[in-house]
Amino acid sequence: MALINKDKKYKWEYVNLGGSTRVKINSGEDLAHLNELDLKMWTVLSCPTTGLEIDDKSLKYMDCDADGKLRVNDVVAVSRWITSLLKNKDLILKGDSSIDINQINTEDANGNKLYKSAKQILENLGKEGSMISLSDTADITAIFAKTRFNGDGVITEASSDDADVKATIAAAVASTGGTLDRSGAQGVNADQIEAFYKSLNDYVTWTTNAVEAPFGDKTESVIEAYNALDVKMKDFFMRSKLAAFSPQSIASLDVQTSRINDISAENLSTKNDEIATYPLTHITDSVDLNLNAAINPVWTKYFNVIKNNAVETGKTSLSEDDWAAIAGKFSAYTSWKAAKAGANVESLGIENIKKFLEQNKKAELLELVAQDIALKEEAENIELVDRFLHIYRDFYKLVKNFVTLHDFYDKDKSVKAIFQSGTLIIDQRACKFCMKVNDTGKHSANAAKSGMYLVYCDCTTKTKPGKLQIVAAVTVGDIGELTVGKNGIYYDNNGLEWDAVVTKIIDNPINISQSFWSPYRRMATAIENLINKNAADKDSKMMAKATANINAAPTKTAEEAKAAVATPPFDIAKFAGIFAAIGMAFGMIATALASLFKGLFALNWWQLIMLFVGIILVISGPAMVMAWLKLRRRNIAPLLNSNDWAVNAVAKISIPFGETLTDIAKYPKLKLKDPYAKKGMATWKKWCISILIVAVVAAALWIFNVLAPINDNLKSPLPKYNKENVEIVTDTIVGEVEMIQNDTISQ
Repeated sequence: MALINKDKKYKWEYVNLGGSTRVKINSGEDLAHLNELDLKMWTVLSCPTTGLEIDDKSLKYMDCDADGKLRVNDVVAVSRWITSLLKNKDLILKGDSSIDINQINTEDANGNKLYKSAKQILENLGKEGSMISLSDTADITAIFAKTRFNGDGVITEASSDDADVKATIAAAVASTGGTLDRSGAQGVNADQIEAFYKSLNDYVTWTTNAVEAPFGDKTESVIEAYNALDVKMKDFFMRSKLAAFSPQSIASLDVQTSRINDISAENLSTKNDEIATYPLTHITDSVDLNLNAAINPVWTKYFNVIKNNAVETGKTSLSEDDWAAIAGKFSAYTSWKAAKAGANVESLGIENIKKFLEQNKKAELLELVAQDIALKEEAENIELVDRFLHIYRDFYKLVKNFVTLHDFYDKDKSVKAIFQSGTLIIDQRACKFCMKVNDTGKHSANAAKSGMYLVYCDCTTKTKPGKLQIVAAVTVGDIGELTVGKNGIYYDNNGLEWDAVVTKIIDNPINISQSFWSPYRRMATAIENLINKNAADKDSKMMAKATANINAAPTKTAEEAKAAVATPPFDIAKFAGIFAAIGMAFGMIATALASLFKGLFALNWWQLIMLFVGIILVISGPAMVMAWLKLRRRNIAPLLNSNDWAVNAVAKISIPFGETLTDIAKYPKLKLKDPYAKKGMATWKKWCISILIVAVVAAALWIFNVLAPINDNLKSPLPKYNKENVEIVTDTIVGEVEMIQNDTISQ
């Protein structure tokens, strides 16, 4: 249903928030004209009704189509409804949970209903004055606890002052089970009253047509025993007929001894099911049952009930016809019993049942129900009051976060957006921009586009089951010790403490100074990884070689072992070549260093500084420029979109604004002594050692003729290190190396 109206022209005010021009909603009239706001100017087009810092009941009331999302049409419909119910629309901006009912617009049809219902609630609660609050509508039971009628069509004992009516209602509740009244008490409705009186009449009619019990007070026992024995008796009569027809089959028709032998070694008290399958008594050629014969022990109890109560005295046998005649004696009785009606009132007793019929309060009870139903509309409008109060309190808060994201950019940091769920304390930082997420993997897939350094955490607490997943933005400081697996503490907006553990990190620049060191950090990490890799490879090779030697050791002969440990003869030619190569290398390094230092010392001091700055810029400059660009583009829209929001405009986080979203620990400048710090060397000793080191380095550079290119007066005192002798010495070394190599080849 389209509620946006583009034809009318309402004069809006505007504000710059998050790098974009947005509509400013600061009056009740603005809310009343939301249907005229161009859809393209809405910052948010839809958001879920879960995971927000607004009362769930309020969100449910505002979700007009109950689809689990708040959309522009929902917001517009609610704005038109809530503004039409108030005389002063600006009251919505207060966000109060209570209101004077005299502020309700009774000229509106819905407002008139709302006013009457609110007034009824105050009367029911016995409250003086005209102020009604959410606490008044929170407990529906309390609202109706002191009322006789509440519009639900159920009456209770409190609905009448007549003692006989009260007793009748109580009896009806006991007989029918009753229905829970809005007051919290059990009562009855019209259908249950009708059913109650019908049961009373039916039960009396049934008892009037009672059939005499054929066996006196033993009738029920006889019927039970007869029904239990009927199948076994018919089985006996059939077996007896077969035995009379074929005397040679008597043994087969009687109980088999082998069957008894099979269970004789076991506890027979647990074999009732098996024994019950044996014939009722021994089979003979007589078709009648001898009343004095031994009876199968499982059926003895029932047989004795029949024998003692349903068989004529002095009778010694029971024929098939006699058995059928017993059933005939109680057939009329059982038919009457089966036709029992009004059994649900039987527990009241026949005297009380007749009394309720004589009093006949049925018409009065139904009249009470009619009086209760007459208040149905007012009673049902109590939910209307609850809905009104929830929306009255929370609607403006929703609009500020829906149309403009005003709360997120509010300078008052105590005000939080409806998607900000709490604060994460970790690595000496308080991250104030935290959001709940349903699925870390799904959310993080697009969250990197926000350009923010994000930390995902799983949070648990003892007071609530399950875990809470959140994402926190780090906008101040360095990376520090933020790593996957690090623990922290998360406080939700209600102050509840959760244990948080980092599960994922999205690495984006935190600030420009942090990005300055990022190339060096990556370089150090790469070198560390390379060293660790080389060390691991060497360790692996060494262990593999050692393992191979250990495994091969038992197979070596004594001569092989002796040869393995034998010291090889000293090869002077080989070592002479090595020394010559080392000397040549040192000479080349010295020449390179001399050239480098000559070039550096040829520069002026300011040129040296510019050279150093240039090197730093070449290394760190690109990272800083990229960080600056990313920091300027930081945007929370991808984070909200990943949480099923439909954000219609950018919501940037500038560098100054980002600094307000994270607090970092700041200590005063103090000179404090560490009681466990290692005692340092005296200052004069440090200076002496430093001067000595500088002197040794300078002397070494002078002796090895490194300083000669800088000043001719700084030539080495040793002729062989003079520049003029470098080529001769080099040629001599090369010649010696070649001679040694030739001698080695000839040998």
